[in-house]
Amino acid sequence: MEKLIDKYGRQITYLRLAVTDRCNLRCQYCMPAEGIKIVPRNELLSYKEIYRITRALTELGVDKIRLTGGEPFVRKDFMQLLEMLSYNDLLNKINITTNGALVKRHISELEKMKINTINLSIDSLKPERFFEITRRNNFNDVWEALELLEKSSINLKLNIVVQPGVNTDEIVDFVALSKDRNLSVRFIEEMPFNGTGKRSMEEIWDYRRILKEIRKGFPEFETLTNEKSSTSKNFKLYDSVGNFGIIPAYTRTICHDCNRVRITATGMIKNCLFDDGVFNLKEALKKDISNEELKALFLKIIPQKPKNGFVAEENRKRNPNVSESMSTIGG
Repeated sequence: MEKLIDKYGRQITYLRLAVTDRCNLRCQYCMPAEGIKIVPRNELLSYKEIYRITRALTELGVDKIRLTGGEPFVRKDFMQLLEMLSYNDLLNKINITTNGALVKRHISELEKMKINTINLSIDSLKPERFFEITRRNNFNDVWEALELLEKSSINLKLNIVVQPGVNTDEIVDFVALSKDRNLSVRFIEEMPFNGTGKRSMEEIWDYRRILKEIRKGFPEFETLTNEKSSTSKNFKLYDSVGNFGIIPAYTRTICHDCNRVRITATGMIKNCLFDDGVFNLKEALKKDISNEELKALFLKIIPQKPKNGFVAEENRKRNPNVSESMSTIGG
């Protein structure tokens, strides 16, 4: 089997694929209140195209996929796509990132599929603040989904974007959830991908500052051994059921062994979160290329992955400023 290995010797084994750019929330760090200009549905990758892309990549060594959006559950028949992907015998893990507002009625069905982990985005434990952040009144739905997922057979991770002046006072409260609940709490450094740059980032809460804040509530905890290519630095309170970690997405200290590639909802390959896209797969698939030709494309493009996010940002051509929405990129 040919494998996807870049010029720095990193093997690509993990695909993050957005199934839609649409979302039912309007989180301030992701997009403006009026939303973003969404693409026509016929410009999104079809489920058949997603399956073809995924199958080609798994035949080149990718064994893990994360489905994102926008919000994946707003796309019609998303559960059918999950069922299709579950038939891929080369996929070991199918993960989903969701805001949780629509997931609770699907949990029992998801448990029967090859779903390994669900990352649930929740940036506040306070209903009023949740509304301020998301501009939507869905806290109860998300919290109910959290509790149901925590009791399910699916691994649960909570994604919390740390936002200066908004929710930094809840960091210790989120860590406390890991004491008695079977879940992983993940703090994410805020990034500038908010659609049109309408939320300024005058104060940076990086990995070190987040860790310092955690120590105010929990002075002692253990450091966990991280898996190779892990996106987070992980820790555990002594005698706790769950664990917590920090994803240094903005300071980019996890690039050295990155094993990921992204594909947007419209089929744009991104070798790095910070690049502006390197090739449009949707256009290539319109030409009725064979599976071998599709694999040849990946073998040519993905090995050119930049050394790190700083290099990728520096080399941007179409969009010099990093200001797209994460809903467009794929959260």
